[in-house]
Amino acid sequence: MGGQVLNLTGELERLVAHVTGHVAELAHIDPGRILLCISSTRGGGIRGTYAKIHPLRFPGGTKTCQRRRGRHTYLSTMPSVAHRGREILYVIYFLVPRFFDLTLREKLVTVFHELYHISPSFDGDIRRFAGRNYAHGSSTRKYNAHMGALVDAYLADHGKPELLAFLDGTLAELRGRHRTIVGRRFRIPLIRTERR
Repeated sequence: MGGQVLNLTGELERLVAHVTGHVAELAHIDPGRILLCISSTRGGGIRGTYAKIHPLRFPGGTKTCQRRRGRHTYLSTMPSVAHRGREILYVIYFLVPRFFDLTLREKLVTVFHELYHISPSFDGDIRRFAGRNYAHGSSTRKYNAHMGALVDAYLADHGKPELLAFLDGTLAELRGRHRTIVGRRFRIPLIRTERR
């Protein structure tokens, strides 16, 4: 067993800061206003969700949203989340061990996939495509193919092996190389909704 502590969210933060500093399509992102976390899955394997993003603003970047249901009007308010003295606009969870069962390139595609969901306005809302599937556009497969192309260009031009070392191997293999593995866990406060 290795003698070193591996901080998964610390390594993800370093990677995201490097990616957003070197990939033009992600340059609008301020990594200091994203909270990166891990969440446990019941099992490994490559089926299921690997990561998920939670925007902390409603469409258009508003903190409140008013809706009518029947005769009543409801006002929903997003929770405020702060970290290191800054207001957080997005929380991204990486689901372990499932995320680590992917190949290194697939892990990077997953990281890019979640980052690309962030609105070009960086206003706390997600990037919205035209049509019914506003989160991924006309095809999730095309969305992921575009992420693959971004990853390949990043690796060819800016990839730093030392930044990617923590992505090399499954969680079980990482446990064999490190004395302890830690990561940030965080539960987002609920959206508050009240009748007007």
